[in-house]
Amino acid sequence: MTSLITPVILAGGSGTRLWPLSRKSYPKQFVRLVSQQTLFQASALRMSGETGDLSFRPPVVLTNSDFRFIVTEQLSEVALDPGAIIIEPEGRNTAPAVLAAALHLLQDDPEAIMLVAPSDHVIPDAAIFHESVRQGLTAVAAGDLVTFGILPDRPETGYGYLELAAQPDGSGTAVKLSRFVEKPNAARAAEMLAAGTYLWNAGIFLFRAKDVVAAFEACAPGLCPPVRAAVAEAAADLGFLRLAPGPWAQAEDISIDYAVMEKAPNLSVVPFAAGWSDLGGWDAVWREGSRDDNGVSLSGAATAIDCADTLLRSDSSNLEVVGIGLKNIIAVAMNDAVLVADMSRAQDVKKAVDALKAKQAVQATQFPMDHRPWGWYESLVIGDRFQVKRIHVHPGAALSLQSHFHRSEHWIVVEGTARVTVDDQVTLLTENQSVYIPLGAVHRMENPGKVPMVLIEVQTGTYLGEDDIIRYEDVYSRGQGAKG
Repeated sequence: MTSLITPVILAGGSGTRLWPLSRKSYPKQFVRLVSQQTLFQASALRMSGETGDLSFRPPVVLTNSDFRFIVTEQLSEVALDPGAIIIEPEGRNTAPAVLAAALHLLQDDPEAIMLVAPSDHVIPDAAIFHESVRQGLTAVAAGDLVTFGILPDRPETGYGYLELAAQPDGSGTAVKLSRFVEKPNAARAAEMLAAGTYLWNAGIFLFRAKDVVAAFEACAPGLCPPVRAAVAEAAADLGFLRLAPGPWAQAEDISIDYAVMEKAPNLSVVPFAAGWSDLGGWDAVWREGSRDDNGVSLSGAATAIDCADTLLRSDSSNLEVVGIGLKNIIAVAMNDAVLVADMSRAQDVKKAVDALKAKQAVQATQFPMDHRPWGWYESLVIGDRFQVKRIHVHPGAALSLQSHFHRSEHWIVVEGTARVTVDDQVTLLTENQSVYIPLGAVHRMENPGKVPMVLIEVQTGTYLGEDDIIRYEDVYSRGQGAKG
């Protein structure tokens, strides 16, 4: 008999430990870190289609408003259609998110089974993962809440642990959970590794929606009224489902571990013995990536000379990273920021983000490439009264019909074809053609073709902020002052 499972993918987060490649405006799940697919795409593909007696329904994705079009675009790139993209008005941690997904699923299927997973984990062997899901279904049928624990291969201090009631027998069957254990120090982690009854807490869960809702009602009853109201009052918006912001704001900011899992009596753990990483730091990226005989991992325009156990990465084709005589070093370069750190200090990268925030550096949170529903742009040069951007518009996409109070613009097409509206004039521009947009003119750019359109935009004026905009028409239903 085929088991129908709905993946619930959690796609929020701020991504501070993989700075500068991962930032608040574009966190690690949307970045191509260890393969040609992003972590989010790999997660969605791993929980899709049919495999033996498992059948995955279209995923439910929980994310925020800033990432909604990125989610849609990245799913489309791997030919997946979502069952629902639920927009959280603000981040409230995993407990409200999981409860909202469960309540949403119960509206259509009282027996819905949920497989909840973060969107930023690496699990190379999908087949073994699917077998672990099968093992968990037996416990789910008995009414248990199932979590997945990773068999540790080192005394890791960066993860929380699960203590099992008995040592796993190697069969992969679910084992009763004794308790959750916070991140240990090095000595305690070594003891736990030797004991054989502790697994890393992967934050992946399998249960029936009705069972987890019952667990919330028993263990965290205060969460239920605001989340129920947020789901009941949710509004459809361009194919997304926006939870009601008023009641959502009343929900406690708490993880599902603290809210439910540490209190519920009906918990089981499926031991997972294959490869897994949450890519919680650059040291994890180094472990998961390909390395030469000296332990050197190179990515992009990077060169190593007499280096060992080192990660060198350049995410700019115009910036060469060269390491000479390095050992246990992380060096990651982008157009606007460079990180150099000892491998043993990988978990301290978030301190760099805090320090940059304190000095109000935009690199702390803003990715140099700014993604929009129509494509993306990046600033190439910024001066006191001018800015130069490269703008990429997807085939068939269009920016809003808009005008500006404080700046004029000059557009030069360098790839593809642009349909440009300036007041009452509509013009087709091809490569190396340009147009001037006077201050106050009502204008829009569109890509009518089947290939991406790229143009260079030169802005001049007294104020160049993205909020200098009056929007007249927008196919993406964004309000006044929204960017792009």
